[in-house]
Amino acid sequence: MFAIGFRCGRCGAAYGLEEVRYVCPRDGAEGTLDVVYDEAALRRALTPEVLRRHSDRSMWRYGPLLPVRSETLDRLGDAGLVQTVGWTPLIRAVRTERRLGLRGVYVKDDGRNPTGSFKDRASALVALKAIEAGAAVVTTASSGNAAAALAGMAAALGLRTVIFVPASAPAAKVAQLLIYGARVYLVEGSYDQAFDLTLAAAEAFGWYCRNTAYNPFTREGKKTAAYEIWEQLGGRAPDRVFVAVGDGNILTGLWKGFRDLAALGWIERVPALMGVQAAGAAPLARAWAEGHAAVVPVVPQTLADSIAVGRPRDATFALRAVRETGGAFLTVSDEEILAALRTLAREVGVFAEPSAAAAFAGLERAAREGRVGPDETVVVMSTGSGLKDIPAAVRAAGEPRRIPADPGAALGRLAADLGEG
Repeated sequence: MFAIGFRCGRCGAAYGLEEVRYVCPRDGAEGTLDVVYDEAALRRALTPEVLRRHSDRSMWRYGPLLPVRSETLDRLGDAGLVQTVGWTPLIRAVRTERRLGLRGVYVKDDGRNPTGSFKDRASALVALKAIEAGAAVVTTASSGNAAAALAGMAAALGLRTVIFVPASAPAAKVAQLLIYGARVYLVEGSYDQAFDLTLAAAEAFGWYCRNTAYNPFTREGKKTAAYEIWEQLGGRAPDRVFVAVGDGNILTGLWKGFRDLAALGWIERVPALMGVQAAGAAPLARAWAEGHAAVVPVVPQTLADSIAVGRPRDATFALRAVRETGGAFLTVSDEEILAALRTLAREVGVFAEPSAAAAFAGLERAAREGRVGPDETVVVMSTGSGLKDIPAAVRAAGEPRRIPADPGAALGRLAADLGEG
């Protein structure tokens, strides 16, 4: 393993891997940690040629770039669900390119992961770290996807899970939790309140906590998407990446992955990161626009439940990622999100949940406002399957029409409806 320690994103303090478990002791929950690697040793051990010869088609092909012991990775053969996370398709959106007047638009469809979301990447890695920590129970707070991912990965590895989700979480996501055998608690409050409750419960009962950003290994799992984009584009980085943002951890994971590639000398620069927030839950976008280093919490109001976060837990790194890459934060309305949900399905063939469609809505807004150059290559992260939130899909697409079964009556109605005859 090439991971050698942690560094606090707030104060810069350095720690050994065994010194801390979650966040910086000096800064508390505001001091999220970044995993530090021996870059010189990595450059000697790993080259693009070595990677190209690797037969594995999952996130685990990047084992040397992950903070997991080799003996822990050996357990993957007994946990098929965990073993198959990652290497999701990168789809060329040709019709979108033509409509927006752009050279290259790609959609990374992480709804194809085993439990249907990008969060499988983080949860798979955290589940392995829980095993290394000797934990029997893993817990997390989630609006649904992270919890479903953790429940599935933990079940495959024989770990027990205790999950806290807002009572407003979509029924499909709660059903996933239950079918994987998790003990589920519906919290009568927001995601942010569920997050704080999970921290208290983990401390009280000695459970291993997966909470986004609070656990530094969540970012490490998510960064593997950047490696895949680089490989799937033929060994080059895109110019821009659009990603929906709640806590900010997916965005910072992508930043970490591209920074790793730059440190290895495999790319010349890190892509501009474009964080997209729902207008009703946009504390990071506001802080970025006003030039602030910290966010002011808000009460989230959006149909995109996966990014309905009022107090982003990875705010420090997220703001830095956007500023240092020359990116931007954008906001989109719920109406734009629903429209993007339809367009993404009908132009690209990707069925996304609202939070995933928000990134596509962000691309459309940026293109209209001239924030994307016509010769740029752009990747849009689709982070969750539309099957996660069927009511939102129906709201976007409309209800189907009913007709009688009798051909005589049905054909006349069809002709009138379709303008035929």
